[in-house]
Amino acid sequence: VSLKQLLWCPACVSSRVITGGRHAVWAEEGSGSERNCSAIPPYLPPTAVNTTLRIRDLRASMIPLNISAYIIPATDAHLSEYIAPRDARLAWMSGFTGSAGTAVITQNKAVLWTDSRYWIQAERQIDCNWELERDGEDITNWLILEIPEGGQVGFDPFLFSVDTFDVYNTNLAPAGRILKSIPDNLVDKIWTGRPPLPPDNPIRLPDNVIGRTWPMKVEQIRAQISDNPYKPTAVLLSALDETAWLFNLRGNDIPFNPFFYSYTLLSMDEIWLFVHIERITEELKVYLNSSCYHSYCVQLLEYSSVRSYLQSYLQKLNVRVWVGTEYTNQALYELITPEDKLLTTTYSPVLTTKAVKDATEQHILKEAHIRDAVAVMQLLVWLEKKVPEGTETELTAAHFVDQCRSKQKNSRGPSFETISASGANAALAHYSPSNETARKLSVDEMYLVDSGGQYLDGTTDITRTVHWGKPTDFQKEAYTRVLMGNIEISRSVFPAGTRGVNMEMLGRRALWEVGLNYGHGTGHGLGNYFGVHEWPVGFQSNNIPFQEGMFTSIEPGYYKENDFGIRIEDIAVTVPATTKLGNNYLTFETVSLVPYDRKLINTSLLSPEQVHWLNKYYESIRSVVGPELERQALKEEYDWMMKHTAPFLSAGASAVISSVTLLVTILGWL
Repeated sequence: VSLKQLLWCPACVSSRVITGGRHAVWAEEGSGSERNCSAIPPYLPPTAVNTTLRIRDLRASMIPLNISAYIIPATDAHLSEYIAPRDARLAWMSGFTGSAGTAVITQNKAVLWTDSRYWIQAERQIDCNWELERDGEDITNWLILEIPEGGQVGFDPFLFSVDTFDVYNTNLAPAGRILKSIPDNLVDKIWTGRPPLPPDNPIRLPDNVIGRTWPMKVEQIRAQISDNPYKPTAVLLSALDETAWLFNLRGNDIPFNPFFYSYTLLSMDEIWLFVHIERITEELKVYLNSSCYHSYCVQLLEYSSVRSYLQSYLQKLNVRVWVGTEYTNQALYELITPEDKLLTTTYSPVLTTKAVKDATEQHILKEAHIRDAVAVMQLLVWLEKKVPEGTETELTAAHFVDQCRSKQKNSRGPSFETISASGANAALAHYSPSNETARKLSVDEMYLVDSGGQYLDGTTDITRTVHWGKPTDFQKEAYTRVLMGNIEISRSVFPAGTRGVNMEMLGRRALWEVGLNYGHGTGHGLGNYFGVHEWPVGFQSNNIPFQEGMFTSIEPGYYKENDFGIRIEDIAVTVPATTKLGNNYLTFETVSLVPYDRKLINTSLLSPEQVHWLNKYYESIRSVVGPELERQALKEEYDWMMKHTAPFLSAGASAVISSVTLLVTILGWL
């Protein structure tokens, strides 16, 4: 029996009894990477977290509140995708660290809901105190079955969006189950060692990366307030990127995202910024005109006072607050009564305005992608040399690409945790390596790397899938069909105002034709030194229509469980398209500039139009990234780039290099 894995299970009977009915269980080594709670004794991998005491303490705190269940979402008070460690309540309670999930705890059950992307990860991280809900049962239906009529379900209103609350309430109320708002979070009360607020102060962006000053942006949003036919008097900004964008400020409160805790209430003649005031330097106070009281002076108020101040504003006569329901939490929304004081849209005017990049933002974001391409090429060149030696792992590859980016101009770190995945791990669409899970890289397996960087002038996100040995025919076909989906979206021409959801199937069609598919979205927006997933741009049904100047990812994929994964992701910007007969049409210009793996492309599956697009794209890589590689004196990477961007022929069973190009390449080596 190994002493390495002392685990806890309330259902196990052992001679080693701990008081309170909790029993020590010892897991055998080598039993696999996922838990097995039906085994005797139950097996838990070393990645699982012991949650027995945490669940016990939370259940005790529920009793005096007379609640039968407590809901724990995986978000923060700003409904952020990425959250600070101090807001990772679901992860602390359950051990599950995936970005999407919800837990419910009753007096006799603890259940985790997450989508299929994270099922395997959850089985590796949660212990046997938890049930993982896999069959898609709605949480509210489960609550109706588990708690008695008249029972109360507790929740933190700061962690519920308006829409989330409506869904829960609409289903629970008719069944006689009552949602009870508890603004003082119960997890926070029992969380010993909860991480403190990060110490870094917000900073202002330098002038050379700003196309619009913050007063210009305020004027732009006020014009939309004034023009709105429903006559709002103020707009409430709750998403962290809204305030950061409005004032051209950045912070370091959220991992991988340059945001700081904040809210803003903007009216036609006043501006209120809710922050931790002690973190605002004197320089920033001058920058924000915080010592005056006219319409372009920012009044600084404590972050924690947003609820009370919003209440006082609503007591005024003839006021109406405009909120975007997608990112406004229920704790603030429930204050805005009566109904004539409220105006709702799905997204605030700041989010929809921010989605269209101005000329400066477009230029510097493209520049950031050029330098980022250099870093990714350095990784791919290094891997081609090192993997055959058998010394590198998923984790060392992830660290290497981070190091390459860190040496580029204006680098501010990664934009998310690198997905560096080989073989079966790559079949997990959002897997990231750890010391426990990292596989050694092999020439016999496909390798997927999805990574990105934060730069002072832009944010990047790119995925490449490669094979260093001999791929199977099925792997080549699957890869080529994923590439075909990427190309079909990228070269599409469409009327301005087209919704991404109406084009999304172009990314899947080549896969559908042979009965393949993928289970994630096809694209998302991207910011300028902002979030790597910037709403509301993309290809989902709740994304806004495309306009000129929007940046989006294009990222079809395919994943064969327990075998391999493929994803090809590029960032593209919407630009005007020239058409024969019509005007006001758009297309995509790809700004990610790294070649695809030639070994995996079967050009016999590509149409002549797709081959033409691919060759034009490779010409762009040569003309745009080539000079930067030369400027940085990276001759090996330059030669690699030239070799991998040789033009394709439109026929043949593989990615053939033309004889002329091959001759030129050979002569260059002599």
